[in-house]
Amino acid sequence: MAAVTRRRFDPEFRAGAVRIVKETGKPVAQVARDLGISPYTLHNWVQMDRLDEHYNGNGSGTLEESEQEELARLRREKAALVKQHAQEKAAWEKEREQLEDERDDAPMLVKPQRMIFPQVRALR
Repeated sequence: MAAVTRRRFDPEFRAGAVRIVKETGKPVAQVARDLGISPYTLHNWVQMDRLDEHYNGNGSGTLEESEQEELARLRREKAALVKQHAQEKAAWEKEREQLEDERDDAPMLVKPQRMIFPQVRALR
């Protein structure tokens, strides 16, 4: 089986491909197809560029008021769901413990099994 060599791309090529996606608004898959590269590769480059902008402050960095409200609402919903999940989990654990206690306290009704040994004939 032949070894597969990985293609290497110049930083300029990467930046140009990301710029095409950002400026034209075309789908990543279409731009990747036009450039002859994998859409997964281009998607990763675009994601890395977005993260770089976010952490280096090149982007706006602040959320609009509607986005802040939505973020606050989603955080409240998440907190409520986490609390509900914790309560349900505690109830499940309590029920599991009760079932285990019932099982452990139940009398053991096991029928005695007769040992049946196969008859072995001596070969001559």
